[in-house]
Amino acid sequence: MAIKQIALAAMTLAAAAAANAQSSVTIYGVADAFFQYAKADKSVTRLQSGGLNGSRIGFRGTEDLGGGLRAIFTIESGINLDDGTNGQGAMWGRQAFVGLGGNFGTVTLGRQYSSLYFASGDFSAFSNGTYGASTAVIGGLGGYEPVRGSVNSGTGNSGPARVNNSIKYETPSFGGFKVGGLWGFGEADGGNNKTRVADLYARYTSGPIDAMLSFIDDRAAAPTPDLERRTITAGAAYTLGAFRILGGYMKVDDRSTNDVDGDGFWIGGDWRFGSNLLRAQYVANQPDADDRDTQAFGIGYQYDLSKRTAIYSSLTHFKNDGPTRWHSGVPAGNFTDGTDNVNEFVVGVRHSF
Repeated sequence: MAIKQIALAAMTLAAAAAANAQSSVTIYGVADAFFQYAKADKSVTRLQSGGLNGSRIGFRGTEDLGGGLRAIFTIESGINLDDGTNGQGAMWGRQAFVGLGGNFGTVTLGRQYSSLYFASGDFSAFSNGTYGASTAVIGGLGGYEPVRGSVNSGTGNSGPARVNNSIKYETPSFGGFKVGGLWGFGEADGGNNKTRVADLYARYTSGPIDAMLSFIDDRAAAPTPDLERRTITAGAAYTLGAFRILGGYMKVDDRSTNDVDGDGFWIGGDWRFGSNLLRAQYVANQPDADDRDTQAFGIGYQYDLSKRTAIYSSLTHFKNDGPTRWHSGVPAGNFTDGTDNVNEFVVGVRHSF
């Protein structure tokens, strides 16, 4: 009898271990801060958060449900490392979604990145962040900021790069080719289906080639009616050994009564040798209404102290033919809202875990 009880207990423990092996939760994060000096008609010196990558802490999990089906979730909180506040003004402001994946692809629901986030970030030598010649320079078209966020986006989340109240589907890879779509429900008073974000995209990744095409229709019927912007973004990268060439184009079609259109493009590259990484990029922002263009050219250097820790620096020149498009934000009283050119120097450290 005792032998049977011992055997039964052993089988129970083994089953529990097998069940636990089918699911996993990963805690991860990034701590990134940099010193920044910028000079125009006046100068500003400050400490900022999230240069190479936005500072964050997150939880990512998956469970094997059998038959090729799995449950997935991600909740991720942005952190302003310089003052300890939330990076996106919400507890889980970077991402918060749950879904199912399998041979059919993946379906996820929650607050999620749109395709514009990846198209503007993955194909940029300076990504879409807050330093250097990044794609965050592109925008400011009638107050609309497709990359870094603005008011009157369809789901009330300050721009179409992250979409609240969204459902997303992505196909499995067919020889490196994927397509997907996202719908963000507006859930605004009186908005009905006129307040929403619609997103369609396609991406091909195979060998040295990576390319993506993104289309977003962003409507906000409340509080101000008749706001609709369509953004088309294309990005591509080609890797040749230690060298990589990246570039992209973004077009904003303002279909509201404001009709403030514009476009922008970028071209850059990076070169890795050992623990060193050199990068350079040119970005142009071109409103259609006038000649108030912005150009940015930046060079950067990164040294990997380990697989998790890196130090980095950059030097960038912003040439402004109109109001300053320095993408990191300007403290009140530091720069005039004129045509001042801006020179920026950055040095920082990033640790990931």
